[in-house]
Amino acid sequence: MIVKSVAMQAYQNALKTHQNAEHGLASGVNNAQKPAGGFMDAMKGSLDKVNSMQQEKNSLVESFAAGKDHNVHELMISLQKAGLAMSMTSAVRNKILASYQELTKMQF
Repeated sequence: MIVKSVAMQAYQNALKTHQNAEHGLASGVNNAQKPAGGFMDAMKGSLDKVNSMQQEKNSLVESFAAGKDHNVHELMISLQKAGLAMSMTSAVRNKILASYQELTKMQF
């Protein structure tokens, strides 16, 4: 799954950043190093992949409807992939919004 791999990559990047920050504080060195690929980059990459799946699905549907392509199996697989990717994207969006709402409710 695309979203799962992107989420794992974002988690691993955050973990490395945290470990580097801990190591820098322990040794007394201030590392002002920008992390390689943050959450925003991971989300943008994931959304680009979902968008390309949707475009591929649309082109396959159009070619099937026009009678150019008769490969129903490929069409159905593309439809399922695009639908699942969109469902996962909305689930991630809903979780992010719920987290944001929880953060706004917190008192400092």
